[in-house]
Amino acid sequence: MNDSTKIRVLVVGAGNMGRSHALAYASIPEFEIAAICTRREESRASLMAELPDGTPQCNDYEKALIELKPDAVCISTYPDTHYPFCKLALEAGCHVFTEKPLAESAEQCRELVELARSKGKTLAVGYILRQHPSWIKFVEVAKTLGKPLVMRMNLNQQSYGKNWETHKSLLSSISPIVDCGVHYVDVMCQMTESRPTRVSGLGTQLTDELPAGKINYGHLQVTFNDGSVGWYEAGWGPMMSETAFFIKDVVGPLGSASIVATDAGARGKSSSVDAHTQTERILVHRSKKGTNGELEPADEYIDLDDEPDHDELCRREQLFFLDGILGKADLTEHQNSAIRASEIVLAADQSFRNGETIKL
Repeated sequence: MNDSTKIRVLVVGAGNMGRSHALAYASIPEFEIAAICTRREESRASLMAELPDGTPQCNDYEKALIELKPDAVCISTYPDTHYPFCKLALEAGCHVFTEKPLAESAEQCRELVELARSKGKTLAVGYILRQHPSWIKFVEVAKTLGKPLVMRMNLNQQSYGKNWETHKSLLSSISPIVDCGVHYVDVMCQMTESRPTRVSGLGTQLTDELPAGKINYGHLQVTFNDGSVGWYEAGWGPMMSETAFFIKDVVGPLGSASIVATDAGARGKSSSVDAHTQTERILVHRSKKGTNGELEPADEYIDLDDEPDHDELCRREQLFFLDGILGKADLTEHQNSAIRASEIVLAADQSFRNGETIKL
C-alpha cells in the first residue's frame, strides 16, 4: 500500500535528465515515484534497473495523469512538449517540475506561471546552476566588481555518436542558444540585477544532417539597463572546436572573475554532462593600483569544497521543488526569472531569423 503522506511523482522522460531526477526522487523520503513514463523502451529499461524493484512504469502520459492521479509531475522530455505537458499537469491539479525551457514562447511561459499560481500549485523549472555552490559564489563575486559588467560565457559541445544523435533530435525543435542559453542569461541577470533592454543574435547550420532552417551554432548578445553587456555562444556537433569551449568570465571596473575549470575545460570533455556544471575554482582579479601604478592585490583563487556532480545537483533541485510544495520556499522570483531568461533567448533566436535587434 502506498504511503499517503508521500508526494507521488509521475516522472516523464527517462533520458539523461529524467534518469537523474528519478534517482533523486527515489533517494528523498518525502517523495514516491508514481511511475516512470516514457515511450522509449531502451531508456526506460536502463533506468528501471537503477530504481527499486516494483517501481511502476507506463508509456501514455495523459492516461497516466488520469489513472494514477499523481500529486506532482516531473517533465524531462523534448522542449516542444514542455508547454502542453506542463499545462495538462497543472490542469489536473499537480505540482510541476519541468526541465528548461519552460515553453517555446514568452507568452506560453507567462500563461503557465499564471495557471500554477491560480491553482495554488508549485511550478519549478530546472535551473540547475542555481543549486550549485560555486555558481552561487561566482554570482556573489561578480556583484563586487562594480558596474557596468561585461559577461562572457559559452558552452560548445563536440558531440558525436549517441550524444550527436540526441543533439540532432533536440535541434529539430530548438536552437542551442535557447536550450542551454537560459542557464547563462539567468546567471547574467542575477549578476547585474538589472533589466535586459535589447538582444541580438546570430546562427548558422554547420551540417546537412538537420532539417532546413535548423541551426546547430548560435550566439547572442544582451544589453542591460545599467549598461552591462553579455554574450553567450553555443554550438553542437562533431565539427565543433574544443579549443575554447568553456568560457565563464565576468569583468567590471573593479576587476574580473573567471571560472577556471582545468579538468572540465580540458579537450575531450565538452560532451560530458558532468563537465557542464563543474567549476573547480574561481579566479578573482582586482584592478586596484598602488601609487606606482602597479596592480596592488595579488589574484585570488577561491576553491569550494562542495563540488556536487550532476546527479547530486538534480537531487538538490528536487529538494528545492519539495520546499516549494511544502510552502517552505517562495518561488515567485524563480518563476519570474524563468520567464525573463526565456524572453532573452527567444528574442535572440528571433533576431537571428529577422536580422534585427530586438528591444525588450
